[in-house]
Amino acid sequence: MSFDGFPPFISAQLHYLLNHFPDKIKVEQVVSGGNKSYGVGLDRFTLLIPYCLDYIKWDVIYNAEFPLAPPDIIFGPEDEDFHPLHMTGAEGEGDLKSLTRNILSDWNNKDPTRLLALIQEMRDQYMSYQRKRVGEVDDDRLKFEISTICSREVIYPVGRKYASTPSAPRLKLMSTIELRALFSIDDVKLPSWLDGMCMAEYLPHLEESLQKQVLEAVSLIDIRRCFIEALTPLFGRPLEADPVFCRKATFLASSGSFVFLVHFLFSTQFPKQQPALMLQSSQHISPQGVPKKSPLLTEYPWSPRWEVSQMSERIFDFLADESLNFKRFCNESQPQH
Repeated sequence: MSFDGFPPFISAQLHYLLNHFPDKIKVEQVVSGGNKSYGVGLDRFTLLIPYCLDYIKWDVIYNAEFPLAPPDIIFGPEDEDFHPLHMTGAEGEGDLKSLTRNILSDWNNKDPTRLLALIQEMRDQYMSYQRKRVGEVDDDRLKFEISTICSREVIYPVGRKYASTPSAPRLKLMSTIELRALFSIDDVKLPSWLDGMCMAEYLPHLEESLQKQVLEAVSLIDIRRCFIEALTPLFGRPLEADPVFCRKATFLASSGSFVFLVHFLFSTQFPKQQPALMLQSSQHISPQGVPKKSPLLTEYPWSPRWEVSQMSERIFDFLADESLNFKRFCNESQPQH
């Protein structure tokens, strides 16, 4: 998202929150609460925070005219009984309440981590609040499930006591930003839910399956690294390369006097899915001052069964021809003087 229009201290805190929160937070309804004629910037917005396969909406209201004050948080109408500074009763809630008060009382608008700390602590309190509400529901199966997986987030249907076969819960995997660079959870197939199963039985199977798939994803890093190394005898050493996950690499190439860059972009499905290629001219600039680039190239000879040396050779041969097409494209689209 764009942070234009926010005062610097709000921009820094919001940017840190979006980049460091464990799940992906969305921002909506960005507005200014001050008098625009006095140059007051944007200072309030709505956060959509992932929670149990859905989102909770919290309004965050700063006061740009009084930047030293912490923001107010307004919760949704369905949570009118959620009072994080007045919660008592459940184990650990007193500590959470005290921690939240400390964050607010020690607020430092120059510290970009403050909003993240506040939202994380309030979300922890929100989980305690919802867990307390679940405990008040007259559903023995639900109480049993929650008691066995109290550290998890699960949406479970509330059924009638006399239901013969309990319903399966709705499940969705969530991942951190770091994990998404390694492993696509969208490709994970969840184990089947068997009649009469409970979550305490189901989760070990799920975790074992995920562990195997993550280990396989880690092993694919070495395959991508070997492929990048196999390109070196043909293209020379890469100008840039992702040293951790090996998801991208850039090489300098030439066709006669025409010099260009070749960007390799790898999916987590490599080598089943070939890398996408993008060519970038070192000699042709658009009227906007941007180097000329090709569309992503994915249609070229490829087989995941080839050795990495053959993969790299076939791409090199393909680019020998494609570079002529790219040079022609750059010359034809170059404005005439």
